[in-house]
Amino acid sequence: MKPFDAVLLDAGGVLVLPDPTVLGPLLAYYGGDPSTERHVRAHYAGMAAKSAAGSGEALWHEYDLAYVDAVGVPGDRREVAAAVLGRTRSAHLWRWPIEASVAALRALVEHDVPVGIVSNASGQIEDVLRASRVCQVGDGHGACVRIVVDSHVVGVAKPDPRIFDPALERLAGIERDRIAYVGDSVTMDVGGARAAGLVPVLIDPYDDHEGADFLRIRSLAELVPMAAGEASG
Repeated sequence: MKPFDAVLLDAGGVLVLPDPTVLGPLLAYYGGDPSTERHVRAHYAGMAAKSAAGSGEALWHEYDLAYVDAVGVPGDRREVAAAVLGRTRSAHLWRWPIEASVAALRALVEHDVPVGIVSNASGQIEDVLRASRVCQVGDGHGACVRIVVDSHVVGVAKPDPRIFDPALERLAGIERDRIAYVGDSVTMDVGGARAAGLVPVLIDPYDDHEGADFLRIRSLAELVPMAAGEASG
């Protein structure tokens, strides 16, 4: 039997990343590698450092330091580069679609899996996801999801489990232990999902959390057969 009947997704780190076409040239000035591949890796290194520190939503210094380290900024420039990154990485910069995740999201929707988005954001994420053609509620160029929950709009942020309440209303009749919540933060996403009685799933493409006591996937594509009931082979 498939383990999940519905899927809720974080936005940042799952569907979109801080735009490497902006951050690449920004950090190249400080000696960083501008390649997209290095910047994608840097995001997950940053999230692993942020999770290891147990930092809440408002604290990103550990993320910024790990990010600039991951793109190869020299040690004597890392503090200033991290400070500049922290000023530049605004909420509206979380807009670069992860192509594999977008394809997996479309597959989930095409298999009639109920899907919603629950994100700690700043009031912008529904518009960004629509403009980036990732997803939207109703008709559009992206996948059609049931709801997009933005913490700024609803007034509560992960790991507070109340942020999931609006999405769970759209999943009425589905038991919470049959709903996966996919995120990229142990503190915010795994912690919030557990507090809400959901099944936490961490996107961990570089195996930064080996030995963790929760489900990890390298790509959202791995979740499709779990929720859609497809053969995984």
